Amino acid sequence: MWKLAAVLFIVIGPTLAGAFALVPMTFYGINAFEPWLLAVFAGVGLLLAVPVALLVARRLIAMMGPRPRAL
Repeated sequence: MWKLAAVLFIVIGPTLAGAFALVPMTFYGINAFEPWLLAVFAGVGLLLAVPVALLVARRLIAMMGPRPRAL
């Protein structure tokens, strides 16, 4: 599960970081936000991507079900 979560984190991490980085620009405008707010919100998005990747990996493994035994 950890390997699948790591691969999913490669996609989910930058996606959530980018989405959260848009929050200060949305609230304060493109020219009026503080640069540290952009970094903080992107970091929060990146930290939230870890449990999201684990949750998605767990759900994918559960959906695949048990493998049939090879003879």
